[in-house]
Amino acid sequence: MSAGIIGIGRYLPERIVTNKELEQRMDTSDEWIRTRTGIEERRIASNDMDTSDMGYIAAKRALDNAGISSEQIDLILVATVTPDRAFPSVACMLQEKLGAVHAAALDVSAACAGFMYAMVTAKQFIETNTYKYVLVVGVEKLSKIVDWSDRNTAVLFGDGAGAVVMGKVSEGRGIVSFELGADGTGGKYLYQDDYVVMNGREVFKFAVRQMGESCIRVLEKAGLTKADVDFLIPHQANIRIMEAARERLELPVERMSITVNKYGNTSAASIPISLVEEVEAGRIQDDDLIIMVGFGGGLTWGAIALRWGK
Repeated sequence: MSAGIIGIGRYLPERIVTNKELEQRMDTSDEWIRTRTGIEERRIASNDMDTSDMGYIAAKRALDNAGISSEQIDLILVATVTPDRAFPSVACMLQEKLGAVHAAALDVSAACAGFMYAMVTAKQFIETNTYKYVLVVGVEKLSKIVDWSDRNTAVLFGDGAGAVVMGKVSEGRGIVSFELGADGTGGKYLYQDDYVVMNGREVFKFAVRQMGESCIRVLEKAGLTKADVDFLIPHQANIRIMEAARERLELPVERMSITVNKYGNTSAASIPISLVEEVEAGRIQDDDLIIMVGFGGGLTWGAIALRWGK
């Protein structure tokens, strides 16, 4: 039996920051942001809510959705580049908050591809019968590492959390194939010093190429074709990058998740946040083949072909 998703949950901060509000704070415009990124607004966490707080809410909802208790979790993996502090890990903080007393815990740092890396890591533990249930959380408070005077980066990012509980699922469902990759020579194009620094042109070129190629390769690994794909959940970084991946798969626009307009780029949280949105809206059904694909600083990338259902 394969590893798959048996529970989902997410959390988005209440505060909405629109492009119009950013117009008042920096030299930018709603039209400039929308036409280049597809972003109209984003969620920003309050000062008293840190990464672990958002991750806890999403994780609790995923556990409730899966119908299992925190004591049943064997491992907690948190994909984030914005931990509360260098250590302890956000995963260890969640272990305490959840009361997951039997769980090992660690953070995964692969930027916006982190959730893919964490899911694939969980798959190995589950399919080797090492662990029964793994909690995977993607969570970011990017607002605390963004330079709000830099119009090239400040308009892009938002805060939020998404979580899944992974375990064994019925025959034919779960993770069918995956690809993980990295190109350390591109690290200079997207990194953090005091704040996020990005060479937008280089990252765009990399992402447009890599997202499409990864989608095709996970299909080839699974012995499937573009015609088999029911839904695409790309990392929500930029609508033009997302469209390039969709066109590579020859999917109609209604079969791609688009949440970047509402939430901006939430890094490791963007794919699980979007997954929850599509499942709750009924756009993903049992036995649908989903492609999830992301890219991020490192430079890193990851893609998963997953047959939905428990």
